[in-house]
Amino acid sequence: MTDPASKKLSVMVVGLGQMGQSHALAYHAHPGFEIVGLVNRSTRDLPDTLAGYPLHHDFAVALSELQPDVVSIATHTDTHADYAVAALEAGAHVFVEKPLAANVADAERVVAAAKAHGRKLVVGYILRHHPSWMRLISEARDLGGPYAFRMNLNQQSSGAAWKIHQEILKTTSPIVDCGVHYVDVMCQITDGTPVEVRGMGVPFAKGLKEGMYNYGQFQVLFDDGSVGWYEAGWGPMISETAYFVKDVMSPNGAVSIVMEEKTGSADINAHTQTSRLRVHHAETDENGELLHEDEWLSMEGEPDHQALCDREQDYLYRAIVGDVDLARHMSDAVASLGICLAADESIRTGQPVKL
Repeated sequence: MTDPASKKLSVMVVGLGQMGQSHALAYHAHPGFEIVGLVNRSTRDLPDTLAGYPLHHDFAVALSELQPDVVSIATHTDTHADYAVAALEAGAHVFVEKPLAANVADAERVVAAAKAHGRKLVVGYILRHHPSWMRLISEARDLGGPYAFRMNLNQQSSGAAWKIHQEILKTTSPIVDCGVHYVDVMCQITDGTPVEVRGMGVPFAKGLKEGMYNYGQFQVLFDDGSVGWYEAGWGPMISETAYFVKDVMSPNGAVSIVMEEKTGSADINAHTQTSRLRVHHAETDENGELLHEDEWLSMEGEPDHQALCDREQDYLYRAIVGDVDLARHMSDAVASLGICLAADESIRTGQPVKL
């Protein structure tokens, strides 16, 4: 953690769902932040550490009254852009959960507002703050491309978790909501430019709005010959078999995340934890036999979900007080969103999408 400067930044937290509450806890624990208000459409039970903060139900009114230094947005995707732009125009720095917006034009509108008003904009790419994922990216880049990326994150959700997913599915598909993380990882590993996306999906669940699906997968093609595959599904019908695949192959070997089999897909910590990295080298002798045994890199002691949120908000603090240049961070967020939205378009139209 950064040793914060004497300046405390006032923060307004908007949205108190699973991620919003975790971010609020991170602000509460960080000595550089001071929560001045929480905003949620409905009243909800909060942990004791958050229960004492003022709770507002109207975003615009709270923004005007509180005039915070920072606005943290973890609401439904279709509200992200309008809330973020309003906060930036009010002079606040913004943290916004992924995806940045519901479409590329809105994402670009948010970035333009951040630049125009000289405010910091950090998007919730939590894996960028995970030491194990940073190691995965480094090991994969050391192998050299072109690459084949094989990644998924399915969740057999039921009860309260399925209700959360059903709410998200009113506006955002699983491959957009989750896929931006893993496309971002792909783009950090390869220096190639994505050129085409192909997608397909199935509406397994009843009651979804027209055109929505709760299982989807897509392939993305890069101009350096790299290819990527991503799959995401939510709901009580989703299989627990092979729900977690994080694998990168190249001509020189492979790097894989190996998860303990006993871990269930509904465990939120499993969405970021790595357990172990397996590094494979493809070098062979004159008989074609492998020269090296696979390396197993232990990720013991890695941060859990809340600790990752703490790291993420510490990054936000450092970006603001240290005036960190976030131009690449913002452009990467727009690019990964564009790829996932192209996949969504491909699923809905049945046609590949050129980028």
